[in-house]
Amino acid sequence: MKTSADNFQRPQFEVSDIFRLYGKEYRSHNGMTKKQHAVMSAIENCRTSDYGFHVDQCNRCGYTETDFNSCRDRHCPKCQGISRKKWVKKRLKEVLPVAYFHAVFTLPHLLHSFILYNKKLIYDLLFSSSSETLLTFGRDPKWLGGEIGFYGILHSWGQTLWHHPHIHFIVSGGALTDDGRWIEPKYKDKFLFPVHALSKVFRGKFIEGLKSAYYCGDVELPPDLADLSRPDNFESWIDDLVGRDWIVYCKPPFGDAEEVIRYIGRYTHRVAISNQRIVRVENDEVDFRYKDYKANNIVWQTTTLKAQEFIRRFLWHVLPKGFHKIRHYGFLANGRCKAKVEQIRRLLESESIEDDCSMNDNFRITCPECGQGKLYPVLVVNRFARVISDFVSFHKIGYAFDTS
Repeated sequence: MKTSADNFQRPQFEVSDIFRLYGKEYRSHNGMTKKQHAVMSAIENCRTSDYGFHVDQCNRCGYTETDFNSCRDRHCPKCQGISRKKWVKKRLKEVLPVAYFHAVFTLPHLLHSFILYNKKLIYDLLFSSSSETLLTFGRDPKWLGGEIGFYGILHSWGQTLWHHPHIHFIVSGGALTDDGRWIEPKYKDKFLFPVHALSKVFRGKFIEGLKSAYYCGDVELPPDLADLSRPDNFESWIDDLVGRDWIVYCKPPFGDAEEVIRYIGRYTHRVAISNQRIVRVENDEVDFRYKDYKANNIVWQTTTLKAQEFIRRFLWHVLPKGFHKIRHYGFLANGRCKAKVEQIRRLLESESIEDDCSMNDNFRITCPECGQGKLYPVLVVNRFARVISDFVSFHKIGYAFDTS
């Protein structure tokens, strides 16, 4: 019997292979959080018998095939495609016929070890300080004088898996005033807000929040920063932190709404590294490709890490349990987005973007037998050997095969 795995070319090496080969040794020599253990286990066993199986059938010719279920962990390189498509699909009705800008807020590398011991605190502070900065500039009459709307997406990694926390924001080019008017940016063809001013305000808000957490006793000091337990040492460290680069940039506006959707689709559900970037796994080493942004032209390079170091870096990017890595702000905030977007559309005399039927087609595999029908689930057996047979339940729990 054919399986869905026959329909696409599996990468030669995967993160799951590295975990299976070297994970036991890593666990025996390194301290790990409960969450990191769970993530490693999920990725190791993704699309194996440990998660049960499902049977899909073509809605045209009746052809059937069987495959193992996905782990659906948000850190798994094989399980993000469907979640990404669903998220983007929901955003279609929120896209406005205005310019959109891509802004990025980055934390200095000096915070590296501090973050590893205070992930939730620092990531929450990164979200709050950067989002409040954008909202502040949006409300300033010098720039807009109203409420902007935007999405924030946290990435904690750089190209070589080093810790590089930053947030990508997709920001509306305009604001809704308190008296119900829509205001467009003064320099909408060039920039939304000045990046140097954004950087200063962002840095000030973050430092203020970090100092408040420290003096309230809410931070855990890593061993290499134990001397920061003395307030005078902490203040000196803060002074050094203030003097580092707080990189903020804002790209020129996107071409149109469709470009916005495609762009955010590439950023929302990324994981630390995709399986396609892994080149070689042997002799206790991992070779993988990365983009070299320091070159005059962005080029792909290959680097090598010891397998144990690769696992260590990958696990740096495991998020705290229940942490929201995608957040909505301003008039796009949850609970008020629909009403605000409808209000703005009336002002702009525009209609929502119609759902593209091809988006729905992307959720389903084309039948390999007839080449015309789509494969739909007819039977699901979960990891506990419990049968789930109706399509609605299947769709809700997201067992659909994903080749991304």
